[in-house]
Amino acid sequence: MFNRIAALAFVAVAASGTVAIAAPCLEVTLTGTQGGPPVFQGQAGSGTLVTYGDEETGCRDVLLQFDTGRGTTQQLSKIGVPVGRLTAVFLTHVHSDHSEGLPDMMQLRWHFNSGGPKVDMVCHADAEAAGNRIMSCENFAKALGAPLIQSGEMAQRLAENPKRLPGGPSDLLNVITFPASQTPQKVWERDEVSVSAISSRHVAGHASYRVDTPAGSVVIGGDAGNDSPAPPRDTSTSAQVELLAQGANIVVHSVIHPVMGPDGTTGFPPPIYFRQSTATDLGSLSDRAGVPNLMLTHLIPPMGAPRQGPYPLPDGGLTQADYESAVRDGGFEGNVVVGTDLAKLRIVKE
Repeated sequence: MFNRIAALAFVAVAASGTVAIAAPCLEVTLTGTQGGPPVFQGQAGSGTLVTYGDEETGCRDVLLQFDTGRGTTQQLSKIGVPVGRLTAVFLTHVHSDHSEGLPDMMQLRWHFNSGGPKVDMVCHADAEAAGNRIMSCENFAKALGAPLIQSGEMAQRLAENPKRLPGGPSDLLNVITFPASQTPQKVWERDEVSVSAISSRHVAGHASYRVDTPAGSVVIGGDAGNDSPAPPRDTSTSAQVELLAQGANIVVHSVIHPVMGPDGTTGFPPPIYFRQSTATDLGSLSDRAGVPNLMLTHLIPPMGAPRQGPYPLPDGGLTQADYESAVRDGGFEGNVVVGTDLAKLRIVKE
């Protein structure tokens, strides 16, 4: 036993005689890249996992899930992340393609982790939309288990195991909301990791985020677009996202290819096109902000898809090269990741 301990201790000591410390690292994984409600070839709905730690822990001391589109639970399982290990969940907005995986995630957590701990769910405060409607992630959180409560399934599960929380998966969420703001505000912090948010335009209650760690920073733009809902305007991208992106290492952002624009023949609705950020304009934003890595996600249309929902592409599916070329047209010379499910980037502090 003494020799084994001595050998391990020797490995941990550098040539200089000082203890080697594992380098801090930040890792970003695209858990789902499907753009909008359609489904193409089994792609998961929009989501991004941001983890921080050191290389000995696989960068997995703090695990933050941004958006929880369709299939997020299954995607996390593929990379060895049980939903019970998530530290916090953040929603950019409550569109179904960004949130419909949350009930599944929390139902599973309720089954096996009813004793806690609760998981923080961070999102924009209630926001009024047109037609006297309210976009409310807090109400969404409260109703997570409603179908299973109404069906009687929850009562049956409680009868099997009375240690489970009687309110269902909603009881395992610690909902943290933040007010609208056009400047970044810190909304969450844990040890060396902090998350800032800013209100950005897409639908009422949309927010974009920045995660800062000792290893680096990543911006999660969500579906943000320009404050002006249609041309004339200088860019399709969000000034708020650009503010967050200054000096960041990675920008993760939803994207629409210019082929879907009103000058083409797809018939894609112009109001929906204009509220997205184009690949070319995201390239320009990343160049201006000095960001070395751009990760495209929520691709409209998906690579290889002959159509986006009911809207056909006149020349067939787009390729990775088509998206990257559009980004380069914006003047960006850094690293481009055209999103596929479970694509990842890791930054290690030197």
